[in-house]
Amino acid sequence: MTTRTRRRLAGAVAVVTLSLTAAACGGGASPGGSTGGGSASAGGGGTVKVGLPTSVTSFANADIVVADELGYFKDVGLKVDVTNLKSGTSVTTGVVSGNLQVGGASIEPVINAAAGGGDVRIIGSYTDRLEVEMVTPESVKSVEDLRGKNLGVQEIGAFREVMTRMVLESAGMTQQDVSYIPTNADAYISALLQGRIDSAILHPEQAIAAEQQDPSLHALVNLYKVEPDYYYGVYFVSDKWLKGNQDTAQKFLQAVTKAHRTMYDDKAKVVPIIAKATGFDAAVIDQAWGVYMTEIQAFPKNEGLEQNRLDYTVKRMGELGTLRKGEEPDLGTLVDRKPITAAVKELGKADGR
Repeated sequence: MTTRTRRRLAGAVAVVTLSLTAAACGGGASPGGSTGGGSASAGGGGTVKVGLPTSVTSFANADIVVADELGYFKDVGLKVDVTNLKSGTSVTTGVVSGNLQVGGASIEPVINAAAGGGDVRIIGSYTDRLEVEMVTPESVKSVEDLRGKNLGVQEIGAFREVMTRMVLESAGMTQQDVSYIPTNADAYISALLQGRIDSAILHPEQAIAAEQQDPSLHALVNLYKVEPDYYYGVYFVSDKWLKGNQDTAQKFLQAVTKAHRTMYDDKAKVVPIIAKATGFDAAVIDQAWGVYMTEIQAFPKNEGLEQNRLDYTVKRMGELGTLRKGEEPDLGTLVDRKPITAAVKELGKADGR
């Protein structure tokens, strides 16, 4: 275990970037943000329009880049056209409206879309375990010290706000006890360093980079230690699209799942790809790899979509007040396992999760 990892674990409280467009067949990821190209056909070919939930690609979403750069989408006859948006809520809107065919987002806006009658189906996942930390200045030594402080979030109901709400709840606090400061995904580090916010929910690579620039910053809360059963990121589609594109959905997940396995098994191959996509130094990504792939094992190697964790997450959303009022979401309908089951059957089962 590295010094950084030991310090992260010791400092955890026991309570709870570049925008990319994945280009044609064998093409690599390039900066951009437009959705274009053709549409996926029922036969499984063509271009799949994918939306990701942050304005900058994170390690958590890098499976798409790895699959593209290593030719896994090309191998199954697909192209991907990726748009980076500001939050999972924006991605969900894009899928429901038909502007996107596949969305990647934290699970909350997807469940809430279903609760409100939205035409969505969860078909797989990227990082389905929480790998984030709340990072604060050293003057904030406990969750209670956040009272009256400025906390960085994307928007109400988006992933970072929900994680912040979890942290506050652990100390009997609510949003009314703090001030939310809207912060873009690519601005958390600078906002912390400049003192504009007093906390940020950061992915491992972001936390490592922030603490390198200001060693007084520290991990106040490790969310995975507190909420190991909470479900994080999902891939989802509209039911209308899925009915005519089961084969395309399977092939998309086949390429992504193969990328997950490579990310575990070939660190030297994937670290440069992820570093280029995220804009972080390769040394930072190398260190973050240990958190994602060894400490937390954040990406599923097989089907994922564990029912007990999905059930738990809906329950926690209700407790946190983040579950939209409406019909109780029916996970049996919301989650369609057929594409990921077929994808794993084609690849063969892998050891581990």
